[in-house]
Amino acid sequence: MTAPVGPAAVEVLPVLGLPEIEAGADLAGLIAKAAELADGDILLVTSKIVSKAEGRLLHAADREAAIDAESVRVVARRGTIRIVENRQGMVMAAAGVDASNTAPGTVLLLPEDPDASARALRARLQQLTGRRLAVVVTDTFGRPWRNGLTDVAIGAAGLDVLEDHRGRLDSHGNELALTVTAIADELAAAGDLVKGKTGGTPVALVRGLDRLVTGPDGAGIRPVIRPAVDDMFRLGTSEAVREAVTLRRTVREFTDEPVDPAAVRRAVAAAVTAPAPHHTTPWRFVLLESAEVRTALLDAMLAAWQRDLHELDGWDEAKVARRTARGEVLRGAPYLVVPCLVMDGSHSYPDARRAAAEREMFTVAIGAAVQNLLVTLTGEGYGSAWVSSTMFCRDTVRAVLGLPAGWDPMGAVAVGRPAAAPRQRPARGAEAFIAVR
Repeated sequence: MTAPVGPAAVEVLPVLGLPEIEAGADLAGLIAKAAELADGDILLVTSKIVSKAEGRLLHAADREAAIDAESVRVVARRGTIRIVENRQGMVMAAAGVDASNTAPGTVLLLPEDPDASARALRARLQQLTGRRLAVVVTDTFGRPWRNGLTDVAIGAAGLDVLEDHRGRLDSHGNELALTVTAIADELAAAGDLVKGKTGGTPVALVRGLDRLVTGPDGAGIRPVIRPAVDDMFRLGTSEAVREAVTLRRTVREFTDEPVDPAAVRRAVAAAVTAPAPHHTTPWRFVLLESAEVRTALLDAMLAAWQRDLHELDGWDEAKVARRTARGEVLRGAPYLVVPCLVMDGSHSYPDARRAAAEREMFTVAIGAAVQNLLVTLTGEGYGSAWVSSTMFCRDTVRAVLGLPAGWDPMGAVAVGRPAAAPRQRPARGAEAFIAVR
């Protein structure tokens, strides 16, 4: 296969005649014998034969256990299919554990360090041939959002795996600002066109791109792997929900950074998908985006609380101060949400017991809605604290905010960027909270 690149031409050629690779094989020697190599050639070597030569064949009847051992994080799961981050930092199906083309009861693992494998192959091949070469170790990946598989680079030596075009001019004189080409992946995919999946040709070479071959081995594949902090698609759907639920913490200190009102509205849109009795929508969300309104509400609530608490037997000034201080988390937040329960659509019952149960059903519904709100805010990068204080002075809240009489404030949610990372807490299992009958 040839393709023009500028004034030159690029050839992608299969390396034919390689035998079945076994543990301990001199892979570089076999490739050097099979290929007529030239200065500037780039070797594309399927990871499977590298793994076989390095003895990465594992006797494991349980492939799932082998995947567990090679994984550091589950990214997505659907049935028996798992997309994981493996120990080399790559996100891929089944951690690269391969049960095809191996003896029953065995699986083939990826090379322990694909970059080290590429460096060793390169050094040995250059020694044997006297040629200036680059080596890319490849494996087959699926891709988010697209069907079909393609080969990508998982290890490299002798070339920069990314080609940075930023600052260059396109054909119209426009400066490129974002273009960084995954050149090693492009080479791997091109090589797969002549290697194929079933042809038994595990090595290809690219000729005509000697400008890409470097003297040093280079940084290997690491520059291609996107850091987690920059990965907008780090989690699968179910994992994202679980992660958001797990990460949702009560935040008591916030920065002064303003809260994006659109993010809160997206969280409210998620909140109102919660289940509710009788096909009702028993919730309203009052968004306090004005600092003046927030201050007026909190001042009025504080006065109402202090008045009511002073009337309790045994409550002195110090005890009242300690109790009302809990509401300071609301005052320190740049944004407040007041969830309100409405009983529109509720059923009327003549007896108190059924009437109380009806209200409890609606109360449970707004709890589910607020949980949706809090989890979605976490996904938006905001911290939150659901404080129940408005429930103790509902008339005051309704008066300050001008709410209808049928709106019952069910606390207030403080929203903002957390001032500090939450403290680590031990994982909480489910068993202590389960009764099975």
